[in-house]
Amino acid sequence: MVRSLTQKLILSLSMIGLSVMSFGDATAQAPRRALTLRADIQQANAKTGVVTANGNVQLSYPARKIQATANAAQYYSRERRIVLSGNVYVLQDGNSLKADTITYLVDEGRFVAVPLNQRQVEATLLIPDEDTPVRNN
Repeated sequence: MVRSLTQKLILSLSMIGLSVMSFGDATAQAPRRALTLRADIQQANAKTGVVTANGNVQLSYPARKIQATANAAQYYSRERRIVLSGNVYVLQDGNSLKADTITYLVDEGRFVAVPLNQRQVEATLLIPDEDTPVRNN
C-alpha cells in the first residue's frame, strides 16, 4: 500500500511539472534544482498544478540557499511561486525575514512579506563592514 501511495504521489507531482526522483520501479525525470517541502500533510492537484502543505512546514531550496518554516505553504507550479503562511521564518545566506505571509517569486528570486494587521515584518540583514574585504568564492 505504501508503494502504491508513493507511486501515486510521484505520478501527481510529475503531472504538475515537478521534478521527481526514482523510488524503486518509478521512473525519474531529468534532475532540476531541488526544492524540498516537508509537512504533516501534503496534497498535489494535477489539474491546477498546486501543491499544498499544512502543519509544521519546512522548505529547503539549497540552490538559492533558502530555508523556511511556516504553518502552511502552497507551491503554484505554473506561476512558479511559493506562498508561505502563518508564523513564517525565512533564512537565506544569513539574512532572515519574519512575517505572517511571505510569497517567494521563483523566477525573480524575490520575497514579498506581509504582516498581520497592526504588526510589522521583521528583516535581519547581514551588511559587510566597509573595512572588511569582500571575498569572492
